[in-house]
Amino acid sequence: MNKNIITITGGTSGLGLELVKQSIDRGLYVCNLSRNKEKMKELDNLFNKNYKGFIGDISDEEFVSNSIKEISKIGNIKYLINNAEKTCFKSPTQYTKSDIDLSLTGLKGMILCSTETLKAKNEFDLKIINIMSSAALKGNKQEALYCATKWGERGYTESLKVAYKGTSVKIIGVYPGGMNTEFWNNSRDYVSEEKSSSFMNPKDVAKVILDNVMNYDNLNVADIIIERN
Repeated sequence: MNKNIITITGGTSGLGLELVKQSIDRGLYVCNLSRNKEKMKELDNLFNKNYKGFIGDISDEEFVSNSIKEISKIGNIKYLINNAEKTCFKSPTQYTKSDIDLSLTGLKGMILCSTETLKAKNEFDLKIINIMSSAALKGNKQEALYCATKWGERGYTESLKVAYKGTSVKIIGVYPGGMNTEFWNNSRDYVSEEKSSSFMNPKDVAKVILDNVMNYDNLNVADIIIERN
């Protein structure tokens, strides 16, 4: 139980992958939960030390429960970063049930991973970092479903803060603006490649997050808002 573990969801691309890389560089043992089998196999070969991947759907209760139990046997879970998300951008009349189910994956995973990790840690000595979006702070055109999901994640995050106020469980909400990642690849009719290329570098965003989460023992940064210039 001498390993300090950071569990990260959706750590196969974009911000999640940067969080994985930089966490390993900081001496943490990383457990990565993602459904992307191909990329997870690549990362298993790339990070053969201080890393373990768990392939599955974070909205699947059985997968999450079994994964957190296994992670608890590896070492001490110090941090949980809920990062995984899926969504689509459409006008308000175009959304379908499948769009809604897709977008709710991140919220379901955030709740399931937080719940199982809190139980595994006996609600003691844990930091939960919920990566959301600036869309959790305001409404945006063509982002009704995305904003609805992110506002739900924000409500969950704020409720956890109240529930664990004054304890050794710390909850951190992260609200980044647009980043130049693969997130936009399926939404080029909404955000062009040229536009996304001007967005923030996920490597920089990951550093800001980890610097604020890990560098202080006697204080807690409750919210991190990262805006584009």
